[in-house]
Amino acid sequence: MNIEEIEKEIIEEFELFGDNWEEKYEHIIDMGKNLPKIADENKTDKNIITGCQSRVWLNTELKNGKMIFTADSDAIITKGMVAIIVRVFNNQTPQDISNAQLNFINVIGLKEHLSPTRANGLLSMIRRMKQDAKNLMNGSNNNN
Repeated sequence: MNIEEIEKEIIEEFELFGDNWEEKYEHIIDMGKNLPKIADENKTDKNIITGCQSRVWLNTELKNGKMIFTADSDAIITKGMVAIIVRVFNNQTPQDISNAQLNFINVIGLKEHLSPTRANGLLSMIRRMKQDAKNLMNGSNNNN
C-alpha cells in the first residue's frame, strides 16, 4: 500500500465513529497497543523526539530501500498518535515520506481535537520522520 492508500484507510476507520471523539480516542489508544515496539536498547536519548510533552522514542532503519520505524511512548494517547504516523510511513521509501502531505490528519480532525502540546508533539513526530527520510536520501542518517 502506498501512503495515500493508507491515509484513505485511516480516514474510513475514523468515519465509522462519526463525531464521537471519545470513541476516536479509544481507537487511537488501540492503535498504540499495536505499535511496532522499539527494542529496549534503542530507547536512548538520541532516539527521543524533541518537542513532545511525553517521552517518545523513535528508531529508524532502512531495509531494501524502505524505511522501517519502531517507536514507543510513556503516554497512551501519544503512543497512539505515533502509531498512526508509523502506520502511514512504515515500509515506504524515503522519497515518498519526504513528499507526503498527510492530509488525513486534517480530514479526520485530529489536530483540532488535540491539546496544543499534543498537537505540537504530533508535528514533532512528523518532522522527525521526514528529517530521517531526508537524511537517508542525502546519504546520511544521524538518528541511526
